Amino acid sequence: MSDKTGTDRVREHAEQLGLEVEIVERPQAGSLQEAAALLGLEPSGILKSLVVKRHDGDFLFALIPGDRQISWPKLRALVGVNRLAMPHQDVALEATGYERGTITPLGSTTAWPVYLDESFRGRRVAMGAGAHGHSAFVDADALATALEATVADISEPVTPR
Repeated sequence: MSDKTGTDRVREHAEQLGLEVEIVERPQAGSLQEAAALLGLEPSGILKSLVVKRHDGDFLFALIPGDRQISWPKLRALVGVNRLAMPHQDVALEATGYERGTITPLGSTTAWPVYLDESFRGRRVAMGAGAHGHSAFVDADALATALEATVADISEPVTPR
């Protein structure tokens, strides 16, 4: 394992892709809403990078707005599988090299396929930057192009518990 920090990995990968990323430090946030407020954004401006496990053991990234959740039927149909699941955080760490709350496809130890929610089109968003207390601002369209992401409607409103 290298001694590079998560933010170093994000910066290096973005540079390789020719992607402009602005990494900012922010105080620790207790919630997504708090993180959004600290960054001067609405929760919909936070891009959550979720690691999703396919039934065959591979993974993918689902990038969705902070105020929404994955639409499992939409994502399964798009990926063409019957079963997808959110893995345990230890499995996600092993699959990406990032802890929950810091996950990003940028600098992931494995380049899994990326699915980006279409609501991000034309927006500048903040996403995980590979380390706690950091966020990365990026143009969502440029991110989608750089990562060859599939852009589609893959989210739905959060259902109250």
